[in-house]
Amino acid sequence: MKKIGSILLATTLALTLTACGSSNSSANQEVTPSGSGSTGSAKKPIEITYWYSWGDKIAENNENLVKMFNESQDEVIVKAEYQGSYADQHSKAQAAFAAGNAPEVWQNEIASVGIFAESGMTQELTAFVEKDQMDMKDFIPGLMGNSYVNDKLYALPYLRSTPILYLNRTMIKEAGLDPAGPKNWQEFEEYARKLTIKDQRYGISMPIDIWYYEGFVRQSGGTMISEDGKSAAFNNATGIDPVKLWLKMKDEGIMNIGTTDDAGAQAKTDFHNQRSAMMFSSTADLTNNMKVAEEQGFELGTTFMPANHTYGVPTGGANLVMTSGLSPEKQEAAWKFIKWMTSKEQTIYASSYTGYLPSRVSAVESDEMKKLYEEKPLFKVAVDQLEYAGPRPMQKVYPEIAKIIKDEILRAVVDSSITAEAAVSEAAKKADALLNK
Repeated sequence: MKKIGSILLATTLALTLTACGSSNSSANQEVTPSGSGSTGSAKKPIEITYWYSWGDKIAENNENLVKMFNESQDEVIVKAEYQGSYADQHSKAQAAFAAGNAPEVWQNEIASVGIFAESGMTQELTAFVEKDQMDMKDFIPGLMGNSYVNDKLYALPYLRSTPILYLNRTMIKEAGLDPAGPKNWQEFEEYARKLTIKDQRYGISMPIDIWYYEGFVRQSGGTMISEDGKSAAFNNATGIDPVKLWLKMKDEGIMNIGTTDDAGAQAKTDFHNQRSAMMFSSTADLTNNMKVAEEQGFELGTTFMPANHTYGVPTGGANLVMTSGLSPEKQEAAWKFIKWMTSKEQTIYASSYTGYLPSRVSAVESDEMKKLYEEKPLFKVAVDQLEYAGPRPMQKVYPEIAKIIKDEILRAVVDSSITAEAAVSEAAKKADALLNK
């Protein structure tokens, strides 16, 4: 999964949606899913548009699946369109909805499912699930937390991920370290120290990323937002200790923390070019990283994000959603596509092709996935890590809070006079103000 870089600010979303009500007047219509809607074999296929994010192997996977779907039946024709990052896609979907020409099906980054559902842009899916008697228990429970909004189903898991720790095992072996990788924060710090060669490579390169911060907070036994959703829950040791660790490693010169807008891409470049020995990134990058490692001549490894008091990671990636306000025919076509894309067979294909998590229990237990895990055990690391995974916050203002946290931590990275305590406290203060508007 790729993760969300920076999503729409909730205030921007609210302003734009105010202007789009008249363009989608049927957004809140009662859903009465029909059958195929066919009145004869000569009926013209229904055409719908599907928007997806990210390139390379992930783009190939999306295009391949759409081609396979179109060839598998003659009732629906899907046109796949690349839209950049999740943030790009969300912004474009917002604008398209306001103009009345939104795609029928699109990828919704999981932390933003609630924003778009509560704004009336996406269709509630329970009626479709019930009509087809879809077995919802087959979806991996740890991936369902960002599918429901106010106890109603608005999205189905598609390309889902967790962050994992990628390792250059060639460097690790040369340094005399266990190639399995660090198991906890103390070992993580020691690995970075022993793998660093001054003016040549860092132990690890990383951006200040909300996804990784959420993971480190979870590893410390904390959460981001209080249970009642009214206050920040990270203004304590669980939120401060991760920043302390990062600043300590940065000051020692064993962690390179990027401060530019392309810091995430730069961290990947450093790892690929062997200017760093470790990297946090999505399991969605696995097949591409395997390809790069082979080209660059080093052995790739993967392992859990290291534990503090416990292991812990947020889930990530995208769910599939249906735009609200569609005609019954378009609804049925969109549902047919969503149902097919999230089925066992397509889950196996997408996971094997990219490294994204299989979202169905039946896929994990399939002979195909078992064979893959036996032949290429790097694929199974993220699946095993799901035991310690949890959903991301879905408050409308969370995208703004995420940006605030990132900005405050970055201030501490570039200004040594700002302590971890001060950075986290300021972020929590601003988060509380947003949560209590």
